Amino acid sequence: MKRPKLNGHAAIADAVGHSLSDYLAKLDGEPADNLYELVIGSVEKSLISDVLVRTKGNQSEAASMLGINRNTLRAKLDKHKIKLAQD
Repeated sequence: MKRPKLNGHAAIADAVGHSLSDYLAKLDGEPADNLYELVIGSVEKSLISDVLVRTKGNQSEAASMLGINRNTLRAKLDKHKIKLAQD
């Protein structure tokens, strides 16, 4: 049964699912460790980086787009070692 597309939500979930399936297949029988942190951390870093590019580094706009406050965004920038482009 097909999932309804809600503004791209199903497409994002499918992309993550396919990437995870590919990752697990490449383990070739080796046990997977810490999958939650691997997936969440990878997706979060990519999401924040992409949104910052779209907002041209405007942290207030990026935080609003992400649905988090600016202090949370700053903490995530530190956590993922994301550097803002300097003009």
